[in-house]
Amino acid sequence: MRRIRLGATDRTFAAVGLGCMGMSWGYDELGRDDDESVAVIRRAVELGVDLIDTADQYGPFTNELLVGRALEGIRDKVLLATKGGLVVDDPATYRSHRDGRPEYLRGAVEASLKRLGTDHVDLYQLHRIDPEVPVEESWGALAELVKEGKIGALGLSEASVEEIARAHAVHPVASVQSELSLWSREALTGGVVEHCGREGIAFIAFAPLGRGFLSGSISGPQDLPKADGRHRLPRFQPDAIAANRAIVDQVRTVAEQLGATVAQVAIAWVLAQGEHVGVIPGTKTRRYLEDNVAAGSLTLPPDALTRLDALPEPVGSR
Repeated sequence: MRRIRLGATDRTFAAVGLGCMGMSWGYDELGRDDDESVAVIRRAVELGVDLIDTADQYGPFTNELLVGRALEGIRDKVLLATKGGLVVDDPATYRSHRDGRPEYLRGAVEASLKRLGTDHVDLYQLHRIDPEVPVEESWGALAELVKEGKIGALGLSEASVEEIARAHAVHPVASVQSELSLWSREALTGGVVEHCGREGIAFIAFAPLGRGFLSGSISGPQDLPKADGRHRLPRFQPDAIAANRAIVDQVRTVAEQLGATVAQVAIAWVLAQGEHVGVIPGTKTRRYLEDNVAAGSLTLPPDALTRLDALPEPVGSR
């Protein structure tokens, strides 16, 4: 598996990382199994996965506690990444607001360090840019924490090219995390992936499996747990699922030709978008973890890439 440089730093990470959100937020929260999630994280590290991604929003807060527990004794083996700047107002509906005030972010970083059981995070990401606070102010406050040694490098999440450039002028942007998958290509069409490659910034794709849909295991709403947050998403409504299954069918055809799984092909397509592009698929089981990690060694031939590039737009917004 290739390694990706974290911006202008001397750190690198394996192209397939692990997104931990779904272990305690968004997906089947009633079916949480923290012991199994800890085992998944520790197994990921055994397999060479070293980018472990969480956020204070997830839970809220419980995901960081889980990750901190899982990394006891192996903290030095990973590039630990967390995020702040999204504040949960109502966990039941996932309603949140943005807060990029310098004083808030400083407190958020300190609280994350305590939950994670560490004196520093390797990558701290502004979860969303607060439209009420100039990004330069938020970024400057986080840059001070880099100087203090509490943060190793800074990243942005879901930022535009203009916002990335404005932040970069204040302090180096090491990474940009945005959704990118076969059915969510805005980071490509908006020029973010290209900009990151040109500026030496790592691009970290979350939801490379389309929140599980591109694994090929969801044929209808009945395949989702009753308490699963995906029931509220437009692409997971009955009519949209029925229409979007045609996308998965075409990916499955490619997968069968290559002797791979649907999920592996979906991940490999994202990784093919640039040498600076990594992925953080989430999973709560060791079986799917190993399947995802194996995708890091799958090279898609030109004809497969051409076919996947031509897939239709999905039905429903993300």
